[in-house]
Amino acid sequence: MKTEQIAKKLVDYCSHGDFEKAQKELYAEDVVSIEPHASQGFAKETKGLNAIIEKGHKFQNMTEKVYGIKTSEPLITGNSFAVKMTMDMQMKGQQRSNMDELCVYNVKDGKIISEQFFM
Repeated sequence: MKTEQIAKKLVDYCSHGDFEKAQKELYAEDVVSIEPHASQGFAKETKGLNAIIEKGHKFQNMTEKVYGIKTSEPLITGNSFAVKMTMDMQMKGQQRSNMDELCVYNVKDGKIISEQFFM
């Protein structure tokens, strides 16, 4: 799969909240995920598909409710692409808020090999 196809599929999955489905289909087994900083029990860097899926489960368990997800069209160059994502959500024990982030992905051999988030 080409980078543009992967980017469009990822945007479609994410806009519907199907993050784990996207990961299982589009990510390499040795994918790396980089957060802006270590916080709330999350490491700054997570390596491997299974560990990233587990990180997603942990995030879901911390979430009270997701009211909506908006994703931009992907901006693609070579083997990389970026997407702006906004989640209207409420974390457990907190007020409803919007979480905005820029998500940057790198692709190799038809799979996402890294993701990095900027807030």
